[in-house]
Amino acid sequence: MIAQLRGTVLEVDADRIVIDVGGVGFELLVPGRIAARGAADVGETATFITHLHVRDDALQLFGFQSRRELIFFRQLIAVSGVGPKVALAILSGYPVEDLELAALQGDHKRFESIPGIGRKLAQRLVVELKDRIVPAEPVAGAGPSGGAATDLLAARSALVNLGVGLGEAEEALRGAPTDASVEELIRYALAKART
Repeated sequence: MIAQLRGTVLEVDADRIVIDVGGVGFELLVPGRIAARGAADVGETATFITHLHVRDDALQLFGFQSRRELIFFRQLIAVSGVGPKVALAILSGYPVEDLELAALQGDHKRFESIPGIGRKLAQRLVVELKDRIVPAEPVAGAGPSGGAATDLLAARSALVNLGVGLGEAEEALRGAPTDASVEELIRYALAKART
């Protein structure tokens, strides 16, 4: 099995990177977020942690920049109805930390906001991933937890129901007081959006 590749980046496309390792060009399928950052790395040396996916008609090599991304990718493809391409699309949508947090908090709306992920699949992802994810060590000041996180999700959901986009709602709630009620959070976000 190929666990890691280190070499010179030859090509970068929307969802793949070709890396030269000792004269052999390996094509890695990568999340779009990695490919976007990798475009500036053509000609540079890069290291990727890899997952070899074996199919009847092909061997596909998937590349990631961290072990955490690889583990989450493997957790995603273990979910019923999620193949490697869908897992890449999910990892292209948000950083892995945000996706783990969404699964742990039961936030299926985050998954629904990714193109190609419908409501049923988003709900299945939350249900099946919740028990598989080992949360990273909590970092002081990293964000709300417990009831505050639930209030934040409720406020975000209310804003989305009012016609605010998911990304806009999250941005409007950024920096909100952690001890605020749902109603106060909504008022805070609407006031922030007006300025």
